[in-house]
Amino acid sequence: MQKQISNAPVEKNKVILIGLLFAISVIIALSGVFFSIFSLANDISFKVLNSQIHGAVFGVLVIYFGIRNFLSVKKLRTEVYKSTSRFSWSNFKKISPRQLQPRSK
Repeated sequence: MQKQISNAPVEKNKVILIGLLFAISVIIALSGVFFSIFSLANDISFKVLNSQIHGAVFGVLVIYFGIRNFLSVKKLRTEVYKSTSRFSWSNFKKISPRQLQPRSK
């Protein structure tokens, strides 16, 4: 027997915002690619703690953060598109370690 998944329509604003986040993460990664290529072509390096670091290294870091952001948005999309997900300000409250521990009687 196959599981039936209800494909409830997703709100349009959710789709737009998630698409915007995807676009921003791709732009970040592409800017890292551009900066790496530019640094290699023009032999750009930066002085960091009395050492010369090639600009392509910073470009690779930006690529890494762009890809990591892309994967995070992908994970966020699966959570946001669930029919049970709703916005709540309580999601932003800090939970202290005390509240996480079960109380013993």
